[in-house]
Amino acid sequence: MNLRDLVYGLYARRVEGRLDHDQVPKHIGVILDGNRRWAKASGGSAVQGHQAGADKISELLGWCSETDVEVVTLWLLSTDNFDRPEAELIPLLGIIENTVRQLASDGRWRVHHVGTLDLLPSRTQTVLKEAEEATAGIDGIIVNVAVGYGGRQEIADAVRSLLLEHSAKGTTFEELAEVVSTDLISEHLYTRGQPDPDLVIRTSGEQRLSGFMLWQSAHSEYYFCEVFWPAFRKVDFLRALRDYAARHRRYGA
Repeated sequence: MNLRDLVYGLYARRVEGRLDHDQVPKHIGVILDGNRRWAKASGGSAVQGHQAGADKISELLGWCSETDVEVVTLWLLSTDNFDRPEAELIPLLGIIENTVRQLASDGRWRVHHVGTLDLLPSRTQTVLKEAEEATAGIDGIIVNVAVGYGGRQEIADAVRSLLLEHSAKGTTFEELAEVVSTDLISEHLYTRGQPDPDLVIRTSGEQRLSGFMLWQSAHSEYYFCEVFWPAFRKVDFLRALRDYAARHRRYGA
């Protein structure tokens, strides 16, 4: 351990010691951004950057378990990412599949996929389904893996699901118009039954949501971190929690 690591370790313990666990967010959404830029700065390839980002996930979940977080949503692949060259996209899907398998085999996390399965290769779909089934009975942190996810697509899928459900019941459009509400739409989101994210963290210095959990994040607090995702440290995580605890959430009041 060098001097810099020692100083960071001491600082992290100091921040953690002052953390009020009663003010910890129950649901954290994380936009894992900056893998490719981290790799470029390190002289590596995009695939190496994605692998380094995947390796960081287990650390994050360990930190979350230490601080009483109950739900974590990880944005691993957006619908926009399908426009990337196959030379990058195919290895990235393989990395995601391996990551999901590792999360499922860990024994501490309950894995749940959020996204549109139909957009994904059949092998990726199978991995996600098997991970959900294998961890369904685990009483641990719910880990939402957002793969093939887009916020607008989620809302469109929720509305489509709502319409199909009521069509099967024989509900007329006039009757549906009378009862449709935000709560009713929420029941058809990928995260139905879960609390909305209290805190959304985005790494790499970008200050935008890019379509992440558009519906659920209406009252979320945001924390934008300059560090690239593979270089994200426990002290960065604790700073985000400290910043969140210092805010006064008014929910529009």
